[in-house]
Amino acid sequence: MSSGRAGRGAIALALFLVYVIWGSIYLAIRLVIEEVPPLGSMGARFLLAAALMAAFLACRGGWRRLRLTGRETAGAAFLGVLLLACGNGLTSVGQLHGVPSGVTALLVAMVPLWICIYRALSGDRPQVLELAGVGVGLIGLAILVLPHGGDRSGLPLVGVAVIVLSSLSWSFGSWIKPRIWLPHDVYVSAMYQLLAAGAAMAFASVATGERLDGAIGPRAWGAFGYLVVFGSIVGFTAYAWLLHHAPLPLVATHTYVNPVVAVALGSVVLSEPVTPALVAGGAVVLLSVVLVVSAHARKRPSGDSTMNGSKVLLSDQRATGGG
Repeated sequence: MSSGRAGRGAIALALFLVYVIWGSIYLAIRLVIEEVPPLGSMGARFLLAAALMAAFLACRGGWRRLRLTGRETAGAAFLGVLLLACGNGLTSVGQLHGVPSGVTALLVAMVPLWICIYRALSGDRPQVLELAGVGVGLIGLAILVLPHGGDRSGLPLVGVAVIVLSSLSWSFGSWIKPRIWLPHDVYVSAMYQLLAAGAAMAFASVATGERLDGAIGPRAWGAFGYLVVFGSIVGFTAYAWLLHHAPLPLVATHTYVNPVVAVALGSVVLSEPVTPALVAGGAVVLLSVVLVVSAHARKRPSGDSTMNGSKVLLSDQRATGGG
């Protein structure tokens, strides 16, 4: 489907949903993990979202719509663990170690940089502009993480390392996606990815001995519900629709709008500090993402034949949706 088949108002609404929802999930994750263990809560989130999507898809197309071959099941499960359990779920663990929600979003925004590196390692020669973007992004990461001023350390390094690892996993899953067997129905694929990720994180929660201490307050419940309904279902649906109806460079703008939304919400709702180092490092990171995304958009001609490759850069983001 081409972008001309959808009105500007519909495209603007879908973009607004992706900007706001995927920019706000990091705040919602922070609110949940303040009261609930991260692995268990995110696993439950994915499992519940998968159940809701399965019921909806079955109502629309019958239970036969959910049938997969063995290779498709394995591919969806593998991608779900990479993108959602490791690539998305681990961000909650990093935030539990003290990384602010806004900084988390900035670190996750570096996904296009890591994809560029994976492509280079696989023999796909990146453009000079892409390489420049990677170099600029690493400088921005250093500004965010390294000590500055009189501080002994800028950010909790363990938490940052976990979030960077999650970003690397998400990037690898996005890069390898066209190379594995997946269901042709993107929504069915998303449902099985959510199911696999939820099962993996529930197992990890039990294996690590996570325990719920005390009652869960209404704020955490509200944030959890927001993650399930909006982060994992509405946001993904809007994103998947945009991939078929809007120009890919326009869709890619979520990569550098989401962190801005996340930083603003973290500051307003949780009073997370917006330091000069955060502003400078964040600006450098976003510049690097703009360089890489722009180079990729310039490199690939428009048309349906390039859709799959462009989706890899923008990432399959979800089933995941940022959430």
